[in-house]
Amino acid sequence: MLFARFVRIVLRILLFFTAKITASGYENIPETGPFIPVVNHMSVMDTVLLLAFAPPLRRAYMAGEKWEKVPILGRLMTWTGAIFINRGEVDRAALKKIQAALDDGKVLGMAPEGTRSKNGQMARAKNGAAYLALRAGVPLLPVGVVNTNLYKANLKRLRRTPLEIHAGPPFTLPEIGRRPRGKDLDAYSHYIMIHIAAQLPERHRGYYADSPALAALLRGDDPMPFCLETEGAKPVAPPAERKAVDDSG
Repeated sequence: MLFARFVRIVLRILLFFTAKITASGYENIPETGPFIPVVNHMSVMDTVLLLAFAPPLRRAYMAGEKWEKVPILGRLMTWTGAIFINRGEVDRAALKKIQAALDDGKVLGMAPEGTRSKNGQMARAKNGAAYLALRAGVPLLPVGVVNTNLYKANLKRLRRTPLEIHAGPPFTLPEIGRRPRGKDLDAYSHYIMIHIAAQLPERHRGYYADSPALAALLRGDDPMPFCLETEGAKPVAPPAERKAVDDSG
């Protein structure tokens, strides 16, 4: 915790000289873990911004295995809670570390897209975050970061970048009346991503910009039926409704 506080201070000083920061949603961040912050991914600055402005909770986050071998940075990432995972394969050792971190009450940061966006817009998510959230049964915290894709280019021009970080209300994945499988994981991933998209300006929403589920969420309706339909999974009626149908037959 002491080291995390030190890193937080150093990163804030760095960002003070290179960026203009707007942050909102602190009241939505749980006081303790476990929970899973999920964030759109456009740059390595996404992690920097999260580490600098998130409360100093006991945390962990996933990172590609290539970063573990980078001198100094790899060690720094380990000290700040990185769990290195082999992309493109089922890394069971990393999954055990992730589950252990959540069981220990830590906060596990994840970018459901799995890789950085090349155009500043959200890409379709992979199913890792949905799988872990279902398995662990912990809340998710949607976080949107804005303009981090511009930071590197502006830094070269000695310009400060207007960065934003917005945290929305935490949520849990809803039940759908059956054990999740296949297309259901796709629907749950969609559900997670629209909660992130709701924290972003339209220019960053990309794949999810025209999602009927996002539109439902923004107007205050239940988005999960739209997620199931969009991803090709057949919705299942709640148990009470299924019983009523069965009794009528």
